Amino acid sequence: MQQAVDVPGAAGAHRARRSRAWGTTLTAAAVAWLAAYALPILRPELPVAAREVCAAVSSAVWALFAVDYLWRLARARQRLLFIWHHPLDLLLLALPALRPLRLLRLVTVLQVLNRRAGASLRGRVSVYVAVATTLVGFCAALAVLEAERQAPEANITSFTDACWWVLTTITTVGYGDRYPVTGTGRLVAIALMLAGIALLGTVTASLASWLIERVAEEQEGAAAATRADVVALASEVRQLRAELQARCEPDR
Repeated sequence: MQQAVDVPGAAGAHRARRSRAWGTTLTAAAVAWLAAYALPILRPELPVAAREVCAAVSSAVWALFAVDYLWRLARARQRLLFIWHHPLDLLLLALPALRPLRLLRLVTVLQVLNRRAGASLRGRVSVYVAVATTLVGFCAALAVLEAERQAPEANITSFTDACWWVLTTITTVGYGDRYPVTGTGRLVAIALMLAGIALLGTVTASLASWLIERVAEEQEGAAAATRADVVALASEVRQLRAELQARCEPDR
């Protein structure tokens, strides 16, 4: 009987280990894709052979994510529902660099929260937003630089310019000193604006939640201190009353 119970548990642990290992592999592949995508843009003077290696890495990573998606789709009981409920997975086939967001939410974020924020949902959201903002900003800077660098009237011609444009756009400041002039660059700008609104909204909501929680904690602490003072005062009054009664009884 004991063996019948242990075998399923061992099988489940084995599947969990395989799942974690596969997730780590996909994350490493996404990082490799991001490096292969960024290197030719950041280093325009890159030799042709190195560019071909980067292209091969990008193709291999795309194929790996395609296999992963198709394998999970084949295992799904209702495939149309799987496609409907996993739209991000379809985007992963077009942009594998988004994969770390999904995996970091399940792995790295939990590890960080175990040390920092425990089981706080606000903490998980904060870490996720920080990672998402960094990746979205970095990818947007690369994309707009690739689109704008060779345009005749471009004013975003370096990675520094692209990062400055991303910062002013995603924070909705919009100085206007750097802006895309090509159609592709403007599409990147639209996507970044929408992402910036969503990310800033999440940051604002998380900050407001934190402030409300701190105020509630302060008020609860003050109320607890007041209750403790009242209890202590009542105890002293009872002691004084008992002493007065004890002194009055011999006189009677």
